[in-house]
Amino acid sequence: MNQISPELAKKLTQAVEKMPAFPKSVQKILELTRNMDCQPKHLVQVIEKDPVMTVKILRVLNSAYYNLPNKISSVNHSVAFLGFNTIKNLALGIASVGILPKQNDAGFDIQQYLLHSLTTAGIAKLLAGKLGGADPMDCYIAGLLHDFGKVVFAQFMPGEFNRALQKSSGENMPLHEAESLIIGVDHSVVGSMLAEKWQFDKVLVDCIRNHHSTDGGEGGMWASVYTANQISKKMAFGDSGDSCIEAIPPAACQYFGSDIDEIIASLGDLSKIAEEARLFSQAGADA
Repeated sequence: MNQISPELAKKLTQAVEKMPAFPKSVQKILELTRNMDCQPKHLVQVIEKDPVMTVKILRVLNSAYYNLPNKISSVNHSVAFLGFNTIKNLALGIASVGILPKQNDAGFDIQQYLLHSLTTAGIAKLLAGKLGGADPMDCYIAGLLHDFGKVVFAQFMPGEFNRALQKSSGENMPLHEAESLIIGVDHSVVGSMLAEKWQFDKVLVDCIRNHHSTDGGEGGMWASVYTANQISKKMAFGDSGDSCIEAIPPAACQYFGSDIDEIIASLGDLSKIAEEARLFSQAGADA
């Protein structure tokens, strides 16, 4: 972790404490899915107790995107039709979107940020599926949450964050480097603090903290999220406030190779992931 002053550490801690918690239903979903003995019916019971979540999930599943032959009318039906992990990730994605502030004083585009985070999640899951060693669902969550520290900055340190955005854009500098210069710490640190508050597993907290590190981070999960982040930026899927595409570091090259264009080509058509991200962002934002 970056060496930071006690004053800055206190300011970051206060900002993180002001961020809302995930809905109780999502906290319960995370608790359940950490249990290897969890059954689909348990997931269904939790989601059905949250009527807002239920409506949003069914709205997404019955959209033209999924193009299902018959309308899905219950969460139980959705799990049977699409599987446990699809519904789990849909619930997490919608919840993450739902707790975001609608606006901020930093000029940070939350909708474009969402599209970047959701596409990074989908690509990280796809990459992890090729590895065989990293859990694709865990990589999806790590990709979804990897940049949440930017939201903390935009909401509670808007002046400093805006200056970092301007410096990154004006000098073609990676945003995390501009943040370190202006704020004294980058979004990966405050993002990991937020993940700890939300009681995510240590491996996921560490992945968020290290997603700009080039020294290996957390193995397959780290490599998947790092690479997916660069692919999402290169493909212009949303806008994370950072257009600098960083080279794939040696520690990640062992998993996917070093040429980002070749990695993208190996993944096939990514437009489906981009469309899914658009749909999730709309579903979570809707009342």
